[in-house]
Amino acid sequence: METTIKKQEAGKAKSSEAQNLRGLFEVGLKDIYNAEKVLTRTLPKMVKNATSPELVNALKSHLNEAEAQVSRLEQVFNAAGLKPSDKKCEAMEGLLKESEGIMQETVKGAVRDAGIIAAGQKVKHYEIATYGTLHAFAKTLGENKAANLLAMTLDEQKKSDAALTGIAMSAVNANAAVGIQ
Repeated sequence: METTIKKQEAGKAKSSEAQNLRGLFEVGLKDIYNAEKVLTRTLPKMVKNATSPELVNALKSHLNEAEAQVSRLEQVFNAAGLKPSDKKCEAMEGLLKESEGIMQETVKGAVRDAGIIAAGQKVKHYEIATYGTLHAFAKTLGENKAANLLAMTLDEQKKSDAALTGIAMSAVNANAAVGIQ
């Protein structure tokens, strides 16, 4: 009897869990909203630790984009009839903690730059996955304005990722391989 009750309780969703696609959409928006806000506070540290002028410029550009994306997410919330709010993004917290470790464990120069790029691309890939999913959810839910706004951000994320790859491949990785500071 006790086992049956525990199974029934385990099967019941917590009130904070999403019950349908709309709920997943809302939880996802809150998660990425938090992620972008946290990222805007972390990117300046990456800028200070980078030495490649191209990387510094890319990080500064991404900071400006992230700030604009926070505002755009507020528009997405409003378009979907929601009040902007956030939920702690455990994934972004972990990725940024890893980037902190990379910056602490490397000497300033090409190796650190390569590490910052790697960490930045992990962040980008998380953002691409999240914005792609939210875009698909918004389209399915008929939230066309929200979908269009999310598509803009998704495109920006993909371009930023490609820019980081270009910086890495142009010189940073080769310099890091031979130990150039």
